[in-house]
Amino acid sequence: MATVELTKENFEQIITGNDMVLVDFWAPWCGPCRSFAPVFEQAAEKYPDAVFAKVNTEEEQEIAGHFQIRSIPTLMIFREKIIIFSQPGALPASALDQLVEQASKLDMEQVRRDIETQASQAG
Repeated sequence: MATVELTKENFEQIITGNDMVLVDFWAPWCGPCRSFAPVFEQAAEKYPDAVFAKVNTEEEQEIAGHFQIRSIPTLMIFREKIIIFSQPGALPASALDQLVEQASKLDMEQVRRDIETQASQAG
């Protein structure tokens, strides 16, 4: 499956309508972003059950601002509408594969319980 271009018009629909979405925040002038792009594309072909999406931070400044993207590329993973991973920097293919495997095996019921516990402890 090819990557999907995220915009403020389709962002919520893509995130809420899919179990796992990997989002690459990038910009056309960014060298590391351009070197990470083929790795991201290959992973999209390798993992058809996940949606691989890209946000051009130049064109979609509202989305980048909402997620406080300060460094690109930044990779963010949503599982069942919850951000389970967010980290700047380009990853090698093996690290991205490992990340996708770990994210897909995550027990989301436990993640929700952990979030509830943290929220109740916070006040």
